[in-house]
Amino acid sequence: MNETPTRVYAEIDLAAVRSNVRALRERAPRAELMAVVKSNGYGHGALPCARAALEAGATWLGTATPEEALALRAAGIEARILCWLWTPGGPWREAVEADLDVAVSGMWALEEVREAARAAGRPARIQLKADTGLGRNGCQPADWAELVGAAVAAQAEGTVDVTGVWSHLACADEPGHPSIALQLAAFRDMLAYAEKEGIEPEVRHIANSPATLTLPETHFDLVRCGIAVYGVSPAPELGTPAQLGLRPAMSLKASVALVKSVPAGHGVSYGHHYVTDRETRLALIPTGYADGIPRHASGSGPVLVGGEVRRVAGRVAMDQFVVDIGDADVAAGDPAILFGPGDLGEPTAEDWAQAAHTIAYEIVTRIGGRVPRVYRNG
Repeated sequence: MNETPTRVYAEIDLAAVRSNVRALRERAPRAELMAVVKSNGYGHGALPCARAALEAGATWLGTATPEEALALRAAGIEARILCWLWTPGGPWREAVEADLDVAVSGMWALEEVREAARAAGRPARIQLKADTGLGRNGCQPADWAELVGAAVAAQAEGTVDVTGVWSHLACADEPGHPSIALQLAAFRDMLAYAEKEGIEPEVRHIANSPATLTLPETHFDLVRCGIAVYGVSPAPELGTPAQLGLRPAMSLKASVALVKSVPAGHGVSYGHHYVTDRETRLALIPTGYADGIPRHASGSGPVLVGGEVRRVAGRVAMDQFVVDIGDADVAAGDPAILFGPGDLGEPTAEDWAQAAHTIAYEIVTRIGGRVPRVYRNG
């Protein structure tokens, strides 16, 4: 959009996205880079961020659902796209016809994609996912021989082309966690078995954002970067974005809707969990949990208003919350910055994560569709 909204908006710096992709490529110089744009690009906007990442040298895109991947194709994205979260009856044929790479974690999925390939009259590109210890999607080691054997047979009949073997780490954001070495060993074993049986994967991959940044032994042919593409640190233990060479791309900004004076002893917001201890002034910020502002940050969420970081006074409501500004020179229409890269002294997404007892991933991803995205440096 051309005009800046007045209630609340998320400002997305696409130059930061490009810079982050370049920085991540430097961390894994011998591997290709997949920019993961699932969940609307972690709240930043899948299509603009996908284009920015590709401009900066990403060669793959990743989505959770096939619908996300198909939307990118419909918008004209021609790069390789892997989508991995399937359920029975999913749009397999559409995916095959759109030249998507699809993840297969079990026999039911292999059978459905083979049927889709026959209907489409062309082989499906599939990637076999191994469960090396995360315990979510992926094929267990005990079932791996059956899946690999069936995939080899399907490839021989021309219904599939196995383009990748991959897995996902559970604790890469916890340096030194013993599961990392165990998962990496399991992945090497399952990959070796698949290759022995005749699979020749184009890409082998297990590294996510934290592994890309800290575990070069996991890089293989491709690294999958999600949250780091958007300049958010995968974990405080790994360092701040600046320490990791990243820059946050999203700033969440609002306009003060109302400023008023209230006496001492005045309750603020539902439940009166905040009561003024003096005569003071309150500023109304017109955004709330319907926009993705975490209600769990009631009484603690930080906001830069009037040149000072202040805390949410009382509960975050559906559409609004209040901050106590004392005698600060603030008026309706003045800016309020909930989070950003910190250049102006504003809070960061990590600050909000700590206030809400969650992770920064959730803070940026939960910003809802009611909040306009304004793109800079496109």
